[in-house]
Amino acid sequence: MLAALVTLFGLLLLSPSPAHAAPEPPGAAATGLHVANGRLLEGNGNDFVMRGVNHAHTWYPGETRSLADIKALGANSVRVVLSDGYRWTRNSAQDVAAVVADCKANRLICVLEVHDTTGYGEDAAAGTLDHAADYWISLKDVLAGEEDYVIINIGNEPWGNTDPAGWTDPTIAAIQKLRGAGFQHTIMVDAPNWGQDWQGVMRADARTVYDADPTGNLVFSIHMYSVFDTAAEITDYLNAFVTARLPIVIGEFGGPADQWGDPDEDTMMATAEQLDLGYLAWSWSGNTDPVLDLAIDFDPTRLSSWGQRVFHGANGIAQTSHEATVFGGAAPDTRAPTAPGTPTASGVSPTSVTLTWPAATDNVGVTGYDVVRVNGTTETAAASSTTTSVTVSSLTADTTYTFAVYAKDAAGNRSPRSAVLTVTTEKDTGTPGAGCSVGYRIANEWPGGFQGEITLRNTGTAPVSGWTLGFAFPAGQTISNMWGGTPTQNGSSVKVAAASYTATIPVNGSVTVGFTGTRLTTNPAPTTFTLNGTTCTTG
Repeated sequence: MLAALVTLFGLLLLSPSPAHAAPEPPGAAATGLHVANGRLLEGNGNDFVMRGVNHAHTWYPGETRSLADIKALGANSVRVVLSDGYRWTRNSAQDVAAVVADCKANRLICVLEVHDTTGYGEDAAAGTLDHAADYWISLKDVLAGEEDYVIINIGNEPWGNTDPAGWTDPTIAAIQKLRGAGFQHTIMVDAPNWGQDWQGVMRADARTVYDADPTGNLVFSIHMYSVFDTAAEITDYLNAFVTARLPIVIGEFGGPADQWGDPDEDTMMATAEQLDLGYLAWSWSGNTDPVLDLAIDFDPTRLSSWGQRVFHGANGIAQTSHEATVFGGAAPDTRAPTAPGTPTASGVSPTSVTLTWPAATDNVGVTGYDVVRVNGTTETAAASSTTTSVTVSSLTADTTYTFAVYAKDAAGNRSPRSAVLTVTTEKDTGTPGAGCSVGYRIANEWPGGFQGEITLRNTGTAPVSGWTLGFAFPAGQTISNMWGGTPTQNGSSVKVAAASYTATIPVNGSVTVGFTGTRLTTNPAPTTFTLNGTTCTTG
């Protein structure tokens, strides 16, 4: 991700419409991954929804374990950074063949992209889409026959913020050059404005670009960083493509705040799941700014807070990813599970409640449950679980909530809603929680800002289910963005409520909360921390 972002340009509102794959017309069968009715399908007509990450292979060619590690965490696809030799060292045909073989061995759909085009027209070092197209043509012998497994992303973020309307014609020309050379693969194209399309050029010209592909086998890719910092911007943009039946994926996205703003990754992931759209998080490891590393030092056992969010959080990869059927998966399943039974409440505290419900049934198998808060006709996602119980956290004391549950299966079919349960959280009496220790560290620092990490360890004798962490900054620091918890700051005093995926801390277990913040000339650590009112040890 590169680019100095500028003020958001207003985008036209289009009515939302859910995305569903429609049956292909007779005679329209394609070999390999292809597009029909605005959806990305496998060769057998099965809907394929990407759930994966980006991997910077061209800069870290020695990290050969990465694809296996990414797969082990549940991904069904990976976007691999390559170079056509214009700006960085060219990835050879032999190397690309090895990458494709590695993807297939790990049962991952492989999106291959040329990164040298990044920011063309604004970054003088960037190459052209035409040069990238020539690179792909030089690899035709390697890629021919891999249409079931490989998507060609012609060039990464192939236009900067300077005259982004210039993106359209070179994009069409590159697509037609590849088709003229005989490529039948699904082609992916990135947006201008460093991938974020804040001036709406790709959105406005998408139909023209799509119609210029004689195969119709084209997918658009939007990169969502700090331009997309409100739910309305995200849902409006994605729904515009779905309504127009134009295929789109979130080809890159970030969650941690940066110097330009704070992306709304929760809405990105939730909307992608709601609309059955693919997403590919940036990025596995090795970023210049480590705040975007999903895994620290390429170690899958050391996921960052960002990595925990992407892989294990609500609407994350582990919860929503389904392996491509080309690797031996079953035929499409279209039958929804039955409704779960009515939930019951236990462990009610001022900030959390544990819900339990009778299981749903399914012809193939129930894979998880979504808990929602109900307010009249409005539903809000509250938690997800792979079992028939979950703790809903970050609630307000002495407040009445209404909950219901949906079941889902591996194909993404969702059941009817369960009956509702109404429960009132306890008053906040300041009752001490379990024994605890807190580790606080500065992960990165720069003039006027910093990135911090707080590790909470349960040293008591019972699990913690729902928590509030309290502390005070000693030198005027303020929190800008947080993952793993929800902060409330009043002057120097900070309260952090648990996120759904960090709410439970087992005995001798720990959870980590990450954040970015602002600082003055010094940046000393807080000296005292409380967990549910109990003072914790530090260190």
